[in-house]
Amino acid sequence: MTDFHGNPCWFELGTGDLDGARRFYAEVLGWQVADAGMEGFTYLLAQADGDMVAGMMALERQAGAPPPNWTIYLAVDDCDQSAELITAAGGTVLKGPADIPGTGRFAVATDPQGAVFGILQPDMSSMSEAELRKAREGGAFNQRKAGHGNWIELMSPDPEAGFEFYSSLFGWTKGQAMDMGEMGIYQLFRRGGTDIGAVMGLGEAPQPAWLPYFGVDGVDAAIARITAAGGRVAHGPQEVPGGAFIAVATDPQGAWFAVVGPR
Repeated sequence: MTDFHGNPCWFELGTGDLDGARRFYAEVLGWQVADAGMEGFTYLLAQADGDMVAGMMALERQAGAPPPNWTIYLAVDDCDQSAELITAAGGTVLKGPADIPGTGRFAVATDPQGAVFGILQPDMSSMSEAELRKAREGGAFNQRKAGHGNWIELMSPDPEAGFEFYSSLFGWTKGQAMDMGEMGIYQLFRRGGTDIGAVMGLGEAPQPAWLPYFGVDGVDAAIARITAAGGRVAHGPQEVPGGAFIAVATDPQGAWFAVVGPR
């Protein structure tokens, strides 16, 4: 495996209102959002601190006519091989594998419990040494930078089976397991010795799903911006181990996301 495989590498919003989403996330997360100039359809790219961190597209471009949502992409060494492994492990490939010119090769899938995720084989053929180094240091997922992906969380009806599925594909290992009482176990997982996310039961989630957490410089201020921009805060601020605070919210179109940072 390369030092990219299994790393969260992209976050993609499917929305019914691209202009509204552009304004909302620019205000809440400070993103600079611009049209990617893709032929045939509109795809927006969001940038934070010089890094491309997320994409936005219309819902009708997504498989299965889902509600507004965030999809988390995980980097893979070989997209076609990983798609075959997903199917062999009980998952379902919904879209692809297919090429994105100048970006790489991707597929969208569900795990055996039904949570949707993406895989992306980055096209590194045209990357300079500086670009490769920058990608290794974080790219869209960087726990040291605001406006970037900071944490990923899987809500699953079978958390143990969910973890085993992703671990077999990406080599993730278990970190600390936290007992949340009636909510069950919150199982942290690691990549390369660093905690990058967790697996838990469904809780109040209506269906299996991945939830992206984006870093912010202050959670209270982020909550105020979410509310002012027309979003809804469903949970938080809540302190989490390590001294950070989180809040879980929906954007004005109903897509779920979370923020994490100091109070």
